[in-house]
Amino acid sequence: MSTLQRVKCQAKAHPLAMDAVLAAGVLVCMVAGSFVEPRHRDSVSWALRTPDLLSLLLIALGAAALVFRRRAPMTVLCLTGTVSVIESVTGDPRAPVAMSAVIALYTVASTTDRPTTWRVGLLTMTVLTGSAMAAGSLPWYAQENLAIFAWTGIGATAGDAVRSRRAFVQAIRERAERAERTREEEARRRVAEERLRIARDLHDVVAHHIALVNVQAGVAAHVMDKRPDQAKEALAHVREASRSALNELRATVGLLRQSGDPEAPTEPAPGLDRLDELTGTFRNAGLHIEVARADHDTTLPAAVDLAAYRIIQEALTNVQKHAGPQAKAEVSVVRVGPHIEITVLDDGNGENDTPGSGGGHGLLGMRERVSALRGTLTTGPRYGGGFRVHAILPVKNRTPGEDPA
Repeated sequence: MSTLQRVKCQAKAHPLAMDAVLAAGVLVCMVAGSFVEPRHRDSVSWALRTPDLLSLLLIALGAAALVFRRRAPMTVLCLTGTVSVIESVTGDPRAPVAMSAVIALYTVASTTDRPTTWRVGLLTMTVLTGSAMAAGSLPWYAQENLAIFAWTGIGATAGDAVRSRRAFVQAIRERAERAERTREEEARRRVAEERLRIARDLHDVVAHHIALVNVQAGVAAHVMDKRPDQAKEALAHVREASRSALNELRATVGLLRQSGDPEAPTEPAPGLDRLDELTGTFRNAGLHIEVARADHDTTLPAAVDLAAYRIIQEALTNVQKHAGPQAKAEVSVVRVGPHIEITVLDDGNGENDTPGSGGGHGLLGMRERVSALRGTLTTGPRYGGGFRVHAILPVKNRTPGEDPA
């Protein structure tokens, strides 16, 4: 740490002591100036003089007041201005008591706003200079009177400049701190969004495959004694569903690996091109599904394609879990203008329960996926029984600031 920085730290830690040191220095300057008098003749020279006792007393009062200049700047300015006026009127020869008023005016200007500095500065210059010119022992045009006007103006201007620079530095510091907070908040937001996305993927994968495993395991247990061949087929479906679940979990968790970890799977995310495979797993579990597609071989962005696949997967999982054993499902994928519409219907009687009544996150996850893509999702019971899931997704991704069509 340099000497200047060390002095600044000491000044911030002990402001009253530093003001006392400043007051002592001003006192020494004023006392030294009171014993010297300029002599104007053929050449510029200086002569010694003896100041009045009253002048020395006023010097001491002005310097003592500067000790408290930061605690009460306006009061100190009034006090030092008063003693300066008294010295200007009574001092003969005159002592430089106005130096304390200049320091006090600088303090006021550096701690207040600009309008206050203008008002106080003009008032101080007018009072000190006017009293010296009108009631002083020197002629009104004497250089000592003009020096009072100049030094008070310099004090006010210097204080205002220091205040402006201090405010500028503070504004830069606050802007930097605000930018740092914004970066941290943005990082936390991105982490939360990524965590939510991974949680949705895990939920979709686990819920779908575990539901199939549960159904097929129940079938196997029911027909194990009477129809062992059908039980073996159901167990084969259980094994296939569990293998698919492990593969998708491995692909999802692989996204969380660090750069130094083993290479993550590079298998592409599922999309509507795997719709037949998806519905086949549900048909193997005993669910009757009809699929209708009119998307005209539309190529979807990866995010939209994945969202459409996950919506159908979750909707069919809910049908399998909640619609009853005799339920039938209908899946339609239709391209309508700049959107693609996904509809999943079932005619279940809801013997098990209503989707979402168990506190699951399936419908919530679908809604979050659709909202992230600036689409719309409608879910609810159908008239006459069953449940309906209808999603409208944009064929092209839209940025958050872009208006929808």
